[in-house]
Amino acid sequence: MAKKVLQVIETAYRGTLEEQDDTVLWLTHAMRGAGLHTDVLLRGNATNYPVKAQDASGLEFGGRKQTQPPRIADDVAKLIERGANVYIVTEDLDRRGIQMPDLVRGLKPVGSAELPKLLGGYDQIWHW
Repeated sequence: MAKKVLQVIETAYRGTLEEQDDTVLWLTHAMRGAGLHTDVLLRGNATNYPVKAQDASGLEFGGRKQTQPPRIADDVAKLIERGANVYIVTEDLDRRGIQMPDLVRGLKPVGSAELPKLLGGYDQIWHW
């Protein structure tokens, strides 16, 4: 029987200055493409990932320009389009003043009280 994995992403924007992708989102896309059933739970600072209005174009450090800025909200939307469940913790959104209409479509809001049941539906939990 195929394993079900939930990727819990809490630490946001890891490595996105050097690369154009979040490592865990990229890894999740790759693993899904290889046949692993993996979904995502965004919590903490990573609840900012699906905000549509993000724009890192024009980012420059010293004389180095980021010519391929991260498009994290697009990466989240592509996961959803490809059939992944992407959950987002509502209390973490509230703490940051983020509203659901500001986010990409298809997210599954989940309250903290619902997390034990959600986590129990997976064979493995990977926390990042």
